[in-house]
Amino acid sequence: MNRTQLRNTTAALLLACAPTFATAAEKVKISGFTWPGYGFWHIAIEKGLAPDLDLQYQTIEDPYESFNLVAAGQMDVVSSTAEFTPVGVESGLPIKLVAFGNLSYGTDKIVAGPGINSAQDLVGKEVAVLEGGLSQIFVAMWLEQNGLAYDSVTYRNIIADDAFAAMIGGGVAASEFWEPYGANTLKALDGSSVLAQSKEPYWLQQGVVADGHYMTETFVTERRDTARKTLKAMYDAISWWQDNPTEGNQIIADGMKMSVADVELVLGKDGSRTDGGLYVYDFVEAAQFCGSAPGNPPFEQTNGQINDHWNLVSEWWVKFKLIKSVQAPDKGIECDLHRELYDAGYRG
Repeated sequence: MNRTQLRNTTAALLLACAPTFATAAEKVKISGFTWPGYGFWHIAIEKGLAPDLDLQYQTIEDPYESFNLVAAGQMDVVSSTAEFTPVGVESGLPIKLVAFGNLSYGTDKIVAGPGINSAQDLVGKEVAVLEGGLSQIFVAMWLEQNGLAYDSVTYRNIIADDAFAAMIGGGVAASEFWEPYGANTLKALDGSSVLAQSKEPYWLQQGVVADGHYMTETFVTERRDTARKTLKAMYDAISWWQDNPTEGNQIIADGMKMSVADVELVLGKDGSRTDGGLYVYDFVEAAQFCGSAPGNPPFEQTNGQINDHWNLVSEWWVKFKLIKSVQAPDKGIECDLHRELYDAGYRG
């Protein structure tokens, strides 16, 4: 072996033995309860749509527990219903609503027991809702829409399986359900009927019954590039799901530990976003709702309607004495992440 060969061999051995230093992916902690509308995080993780991020989704059934983890600096992103922001802000939680995730497209229903055929039939009776949640606002607005006072019924704070049992047992006259609880009640309770459902044009235009995505103020300000990448990964997952709905629904079902049938009941089967009970906003539509991209979102909603949603929800929480006053939308809303992605040419 000559000197040149010896030198090359030695160099190769040294390279082979040298330690390698891979850049660790940045950890992002995300939580939400068991709901297909949040399942796109599982697709983003499964398909590696944010390769330089370590997205970690934790199922936490109580949203207040998730927000408590935010307060403790142990959670970066929370997917939950979109009405919480004013309550959280008045409570001093360091959160921002950064996106409208999806809109109830029939998955929410006011289901009445036998003999209840109208809003008037419910006066003085008990209605099961999640007090302090969207279901309570949905019922209250529906009562006023039908010429009744929002407090003409007694609200009982029972939901999901407990509300199903209360309906079957006659403990409440009606309940606000999301799927699959509404469909199950209608099947199990003879004479039950749907008094209102969120696919009606009025509710779609109002945009009241919806899910949102929250980020901590620290995440948005001090880790802004990561916040943008995280949001982009979610929209990339939605786009991927639209092209691969069968596989996507299976990933969501596995991640959420739900049946594929229940996922399809909520999200649909074909990726159109209109054959299930939930309409999922794509990036541009969410940016329009936020006022961060030109044009109007669907269902006759208006550009920047997220501010109107804030005011509407806040006014209801004042009525229900959950908050003391209506604050400015910018106290709890962050729409610039969408604007920055849009201005950089991203379209989802």
